[in-house]
Amino acid sequence: MVTTPSLVRLPRFSRTERTLHWVHASAFLVLLASGLCLYLPSLAELIGRRPLLKDIHVYTALAWLAALALVLLAGDRRRLLATAREIDTFDADDRAWLRGRRTPQGRLNAGQKLNAIVTAALAVLFAVTGFFLWYGERNHAFRLQNALIVHDWLMYISFFLLLGHLYLSLINPGTRHSLSAITRGWVREDWALRHHPKWVEQMRQGER
Repeated sequence: MVTTPSLVRLPRFSRTERTLHWVHASAFLVLLASGLCLYLPSLAELIGRRPLLKDIHVYTALAWLAALALVLLAGDRRRLLATAREIDTFDADDRAWLRGRRTPQGRLNAGQKLNAIVTAALAVLFAVTGFFLWYGERNHAFRLQNALIVHDWLMYISFFLLLGHLYLSLINPGTRHSLSAITRGWVREDWALRHHPKWVEQMRQGER
């Protein structure tokens, strides 16, 4: 029996990588929802419990940081470090891809690498500005005048990145199969050959 590419499954993301993604995604959605309720007067009036929303926002942020630390300590750190190095490496094909040319891509294409870098930077900036907003209410020496403005703009940027992410993973027919990688850990080989041929070739060479 000949195995066709459409029946072959390639492992793409490890359990630790998937856990890290979903911890971050779940916390972000709660933070976004509670933050919007605090930011928009109409939503705040509809909910009517602003102190509770502030507590949900703050404690979700703390739980998010603790969960990320737990995944890093208990998970496959070697795989996470390898992924971090992969994200940080942009070769000639990646640079050409960003200029709009269709070039062979690895396990992560240049857009996904850029998205991961921006997401990590936004997470750090959210945590820093959020700390000064929270602690600044308790100690005015730590109150930064522009912390709220920066926090708000980070929310705008993150919101539109989320919309693009959801479109590619849930709606766009050509890319939504990638959702299988972050939920089940694998993708079909025929899909990978169309979108990440360099990675498929590396996998085949590793099997020899």
